[in-house]
Amino acid sequence: MEAALLSGFIKVILPRLFALIDEKYKLHKGVKSDIKFLVKELRMIVGAIDDDDDELSTASCTARLSIQDLRELAHGIEDCIDGLMYRASWEEQSSFFRRSVRAPKALRTSAQLAREMQRLRQMTREAHERKQRYMVGFPAGQSSSATRLVDESPSSPSDPRILDADLVGVDEPRAELLQQLADGEPRQLKVISIVGFCGLGKTALAAEVYNRETGSNRFEKHAWVYAALKSPREVLADMLWKLRSDVRSCQGESVLQPSDVGQLCVELRQQLVRKRYIIVIDDIRTEDQWKTIKSALPADKDVSSRIVVTTTIQSVANACSSNNGYVHKMSRLDNICSEQLFAKKACPDKYSCYKQPDPAEVLKKCDGQPLALVTIGEFLQSKGWPTGPSCEDVCTQIGYHLENDKSFEKMRRVLIRNYTTLPGHALKACLLYFGMFPSDCPIRKKSLLRRWLAEGFVEPLPSPSTPDPIAAFDVLMDRNIIEPINVSNNDNVKTCQTYGMMREFILHMSISQNFVTLFCNDKAEPKYMRRLSLHHSSATDADRFDNVDLSLVRSLAISGKASETVLDLSKYHLLRVLDLEKCDELKDDHLKDICNLLLLKYLSIGGGVTRIPRDIAKLKHLVSLDVRRTKVKILHVEVLQLPCLIHLFGKLKFPDRVKPKSEVHEFLSKGKSNLETLAGFVTDGSGGFLHLIGYMNKLSKVKIWCESLAGCTDRTDLKETIQQFIHDEKQANIGSRSLSLHFDKCCKDFLNPIKGPCYLTALKLHGDLAALPQFVVSLRGLKELCLSSTKLTTDVLEALSNLSDLQYLKLIAHDLEKFIVRDQAFCRLLRLSLELQCPTFPTIEEGALPFLVTLQLLCKDLHGLSDVKIDCLKHLKEITLDPRVTPTTREKWEKVAKEHPNRPKILLFKSVDSYQSEPTDYFRVSEPAENATTESYIASQGSLQEPDIQTLLNQGLGSSSMMRKQNNPVFNGMGLSEVSSHLR
Repeated sequence: MEAALLSGFIKVILPRLFALIDEKYKLHKGVKSDIKFLVKELRMIVGAIDDDDDELSTASCTARLSIQDLRELAHGIEDCIDGLMYRASWEEQSSFFRRSVRAPKALRTSAQLAREMQRLRQMTREAHERKQRYMVGFPAGQSSSATRLVDESPSSPSDPRILDADLVGVDEPRAELLQQLADGEPRQLKVISIVGFCGLGKTALAAEVYNRETGSNRFEKHAWVYAALKSPREVLADMLWKLRSDVRSCQGESVLQPSDVGQLCVELRQQLVRKRYIIVIDDIRTEDQWKTIKSALPADKDVSSRIVVTTTIQSVANACSSNNGYVHKMSRLDNICSEQLFAKKACPDKYSCYKQPDPAEVLKKCDGQPLALVTIGEFLQSKGWPTGPSCEDVCTQIGYHLENDKSFEKMRRVLIRNYTTLPGHALKACLLYFGMFPSDCPIRKKSLLRRWLAEGFVEPLPSPSTPDPIAAFDVLMDRNIIEPINVSNNDNVKTCQTYGMMREFILHMSISQNFVTLFCNDKAEPKYMRRLSLHHSSATDADRFDNVDLSLVRSLAISGKASETVLDLSKYHLLRVLDLEKCDELKDDHLKDICNLLLLKYLSIGGGVTRIPRDIAKLKHLVSLDVRRTKVKILHVEVLQLPCLIHLFGKLKFPDRVKPKSEVHEFLSKGKSNLETLAGFVTDGSGGFLHLIGYMNKLSKVKIWCESLAGCTDRTDLKETIQQFIHDEKQANIGSRSLSLHFDKCCKDFLNPIKGPCYLTALKLHGDLAALPQFVVSLRGLKELCLSSTKLTTDVLEALSNLSDLQYLKLIAHDLEKFIVRDQAFCRLLRLSLELQCPTFPTIEEGALPFLVTLQLLCKDLHGLSDVKIDCLKHLKEITLDPRVTPTTREKWEKVAKEHPNRPKILLFKSVDSYQSEPTDYFRVSEPAENATTESYIASQGSLQEPDIQTLLNQGLGSSSMMRKQNNPVFNGMGLSEVSSHLR
């Protein structure tokens, strides 16, 4: 595991090392020779690691020491690279700046760099010689311990006859699955997928259902097969062996003689044709594996056979159940069921009358994962509870137990498998980076992706070895390693987190490999560190940092209070990521040395900061600047001169007057700006800054607050700016383009003069809308639309019906005028959200909203069904209600949902603290945007069927990047603009 991550790290720094030969770094000839030597050596090291990955993954002490040597060498090379880059950036600054600011220690002389290169060259020789002296080879054919940990025997963990029957919390999902097995219309094969993270009880639930069905006479044939670590041929052979009626004659044959997959398919069809069968395929891991298995099943049209598959991968579950199927997403146990399961495992029966252990810490660590609860419970019982260690003691040392204790072996095997099977080093690094975040705080997705980019784990444009950030995130989501916490109205993930025990594993891995450093408890910390995360007041003791060198830290995140020592930015030279948005005591003075962070790419600040230093314009590598959680109102226009700046977030004012001959004006007028996200700025509709926006040719997301000043203004400048931004160039691949406009303090008709042709993919309008602006109707490419107004008239609503490309529509108002959604209206709409104060919902005719998947009716005064008829919505999967509706109303909706052919799930809305969520453009009429955003969650522990979006698209919806993301976790060939659109 350590070797794979090290190999990936070296692959990342190799091109950067080779780039140092460039003339702009003005290196001595001897230094260039050293660089070429190191490049060749590192390539050989990577090759050796990749060739012997299994051997290097063992617990061998010599292997670990060798990896430590190579890691130290790689870190030294990276330090040298960044030192050279820092020096080049320093020399690019003006002579006045260099004279006025004290040169930092990171600024090395040519002689120092030459000596460092010689030292690294010597380290390479010594590491090789040490490996040759002490490294012991592995006997041929011997598997490593890492391999053994992952290699799960198919006979033991996947036999439905011996699985633990001591289950809790399965009554509702079991009843749901049994109902899916019983439903006989239409009479054809149905595939039921059970999907979720390892250890949630997928196999146990499948065994419960399978054992009940095999005890009945509803199915003529039945079989249970284990698919993990098997080829499709082996799975088919195992299935055929178990289906044959003369089992005795086959005993002793673990694998059938036919080696040809085609012959196995023929024999399987002969066994199953015209028969009703149930087959469970446990732990299937690839779509290709399923395609081969599916080809062996007979295409009987009038036989209600059933296939049940379990998998940890969402895309595999969707593929298995794509046609006439059902996807059951496993839920974690609630606190009551968790405590019940833990008590059963931890406390022997003879102590049933004894006071039970306080499970609070265990429940927090296990996070509702049955395997974790069972593991810790059995461990406590094995240690002689109640005389053994307490729950608190075990939870404090959970990382040690995961690595060393035999009772945790199965849990350890599950976690290691999820980590080692991630394709490529980049995904492993992305997963370990979750260790930077506090365990009790949801992680904002877009901020996470921007930080991955700044760290260099991923690239804006994917390559064969490095994915883009959206692809990396979606792979982790697809494998259920991370889970969404808050999902926005249009089904985009806003915040996420890792599971309890998975987080413990990530922390243990990231700390043991010096990937992340946390100052916690009294544990000794390394003198040198790459990524430093301080939270829960772990940074308040300045004495703990006396012997710590902060100059090599690349990523710093502080949440809560921090000492002045830690907040002294002059100590940090090579920072790429600086996240201080949750630092409670951050003040203006703490940013005075920010101009020395010349390699900084990501900057997010909060606290009591009221102004940004003008010298921030010196940060030539800065890509993302976020001041939304500060008190900054005015930003120096020089920030727009940063050549690498792509994302700028805040609610900012810029100076109205910019001199035509100024450096900023010259920079922008020459088209040098790379800014894509400007979200956003406040304007009164006129001023010189609006003219500058016209030079920002790469802008694709703009957010504007229009304020009203004394005296009337025609806001000509603002209208021209909007007109220019949304102008349709009639190009085939413009990419995403989003506009958010808040004009509730402006004249309601000031948007009317804007004319087409126009292009936008997303539009948010917040203000008094008497009529729909004409340009909205003529928009090309519009897929997402949010309108927020006191009242939405019939004219506005009818005009919306003509937006044929619209996929997501949200309407926020006090009430809607009478409106009928006609046949074939909103022909491509997938999600409709209506957030109203009065329950004035539209009438839906037969044939309207033909592909609607999600319907959100957010009105606390909703009474009953309010004449909303859903029987005509053939593809409906989810209905979301306001949590304040009466129990009677909720019961009526649950009843009508069960009568619907798709049995859509009833969800409830909840408010989410915006401090934990990515700031949003959508607002509620009754609440200020600063106070809360709104997300949805499942109201019960029931299962959630994933919408088969790809089928809908094949029926005529056209392509949608949002829908592709849900079904295909890896974006092949995604463009830079499309990646950036997901980071805003």
